[in-house]
Amino acid sequence: MIGPRGMKPVRRLSPRNVIIYGTLTILALYYLLPLYVMVVTSLKGMPEIRMGNIFAPPVELTFEPWIQAWAHTCTGLSCDGLSRGFFNSVKITIPSVIVSIAVASVNGYALANWRFKGADIFFTILIIGAFIPYQVMIYPMVILLREMGLYGSLGGLVLVHTVFGMPILTLLFRNYFSSLPEELFKAARVDGAGFWSIYFNIMLPMSLPIFVVAIILQVTGIWNDFLFGVIFTRPENYPMTVQLNNIVNSVQGVKEYNVNMAATVLTGLVPLAIYFASGKLFVRGIAAGAVKG
Repeated sequence: MIGPRGMKPVRRLSPRNVIIYGTLTILALYYLLPLYVMVVTSLKGMPEIRMGNIFAPPVELTFEPWIQAWAHTCTGLSCDGLSRGFFNSVKITIPSVIVSIAVASVNGYALANWRFKGADIFFTILIIGAFIPYQVMIYPMVILLREMGLYGSLGGLVLVHTVFGMPILTLLFRNYFSSLPEELFKAARVDGAGFWSIYFNIMLPMSLPIFVVAIILQVTGIWNDFLFGVIFTRPENYPMTVQLNNIVNSVQGVKEYNVNMAATVLTGLVPLAIYFASGKLFVRGIAAGAVKG
């Protein structure tokens, strides 16, 4: 439809677009509603929460539940809030992400561009490893870490996350490097470039999207992990998710729903921030070959 002279044309939404955008809006509201309830509840005092209207905004805004959740609420025998678990999670996540991505990127590069004897068998084993349920490997890993003297330590949990993240990350990097123009690799080989020279000077500068995909997947998976954290560490080394479980499932005293909601939001802030900061690169990485065969 053409508007008045000097104005941009007015575009009407077709019924198909109305249905699509309407459906997407409803789904977005459906998924955002729990987050809204958590945030609103965390900003209320307990007397206001007991009134029962969970969707109403706070009448008297308070940040005391957030302070309580971060620094004072009890998680088992200690009452220092989520702060200790947060720093434990940081100490676990950073080395696990760096080591697993560094090794997996080299594995994927070698499998995509350097054909060696047994490469297909090696890749098949990695694929199988990516789909083995974690629960099957828990007992052998406990025995292995105990024999290595790492059971209960942060270093042991870092090793566990690194090993279990390797298969799927190798698959992602292998598929991404396979999607890059093969002529670049061949031209570098003709010019006399070696394994590491090609990797650092050609492959890495072109691989920012897939590295972002790997970082988001690893940070989200490691930060949100509960199973490995509660099994392979001791109370003083518990990550944030284990401490959150101890707060929410505490049966002593009054159930402080505002503190529980604040603790839940605090636990999820890091992966949310990373995803929102790099969401476009994540989509680029997926579209550029992260899940291609």
